[in-house]
Amino acid sequence: MANEELSGNLAHLGERFDFGEYEIEAYLAVLRHGKLTASEIAERTDIPQPRVYDTVRSLADNGFVELRDSRPLEVLAIDPAEAFGNVRTTLDDLVEDLEQQYMAPSRDAEAVSLVTSRQTILRYLADVVDHAEYELVLSLTPDLLARFEDDLAAKRDAGVTIELLLSPAADVPGADEFDYTRVAAVARARRGLTTPVVAVADGTYSVYTTRTALQSDGDDYGVIFNRSELGFLVLGFLNTVVWPSATTLVESRNERPFPRRYATIRRCVRDISNSEGTFYASVRGRDVESGEYRTVQGPVVDISVSTTRETAAITLDVGGETVDVGGQAAALEDIEAYELAVDRDSPPDLDASDAS
Repeated sequence: MANEELSGNLAHLGERFDFGEYEIEAYLAVLRHGKLTASEIAERTDIPQPRVYDTVRSLADNGFVELRDSRPLEVLAIDPAEAFGNVRTTLDDLVEDLEQQYMAPSRDAEAVSLVTSRQTILRYLADVVDHAEYELVLSLTPDLLARFEDDLAAKRDAGVTIELLLSPAADVPGADEFDYTRVAAVARARRGLTTPVVAVADGTYSVYTTRTALQSDGDDYGVIFNRSELGFLVLGFLNTVVWPSATTLVESRNERPFPRRYATIRRCVRDISNSEGTFYASVRGRDVESGEYRTVQGPVVDISVSTTRETAAITLDVGGETVDVGGQAAALEDIEAYELAVDRDSPPDLDASDAS
């Protein structure tokens, strides 16, 4: 909404609620009795007789009372739900527009943003969930899961791969109490109360905050990362520090057909390892030595994964040359990948691949 429209709505509300002392007295008196003449209003209030007519006409002009053109003039009460209906609608619209324009998360912000308002942090969490196209990794409390349950279920139905970690484990419902497969492909529980609250969409857009920051507005803050390199830092921390120290609640591998897209090499390797046949991959990332951005495509000729599954890599045949592709902060491989797509028959288009 344009600033002019917001200003207009604010001005409209100001006009509607510009009640002087006389308007307030007259309005309440008419509401109390249902119907009064101008003389009766003067008798029941401190409004001078010469000011009564101007006062009730002002109320009528703004839709709060109805004037019956009789002798004497009668002032009838209008149901407040009707009288304030338009005001309530305008106010609701105004609040929504103000939030969208001035409070809603902005993807055009700087690479890292700090926010201290609990409500703003929650809005960013919701925005990260909303922006996930193919992969979503979350560390939430049970209360936050309840808050975002329907949104996560919708993303799951849309084909987004969701990995969910909940803590503290003592407060997490068991798999027999809650259908985690509705909201995630994998769900885990972790003991620690100090487990951070995190959301990462497609390995890029992420929120990192503490539990105390979501309990009240105070000194704690949330950190918003808007770039893939920084989002990978958060994702790498989750994958190597937080995720392995949790216990599995459910793990559903009812995966969708290829092609699939990934933000992390670990999930890509897992899927290829669990499937048979030849696979082709398209990879977007950075050259480990030069730092230049590269996109490579070709058949997958090898995969490797550590025993702890914390590191993984794939090898592609790119025009007769083998290229090793690693994950976050790759050093031994040729390319650090930040987006991958895999298909069975040919290298898929990264932008057109289905979500995994």
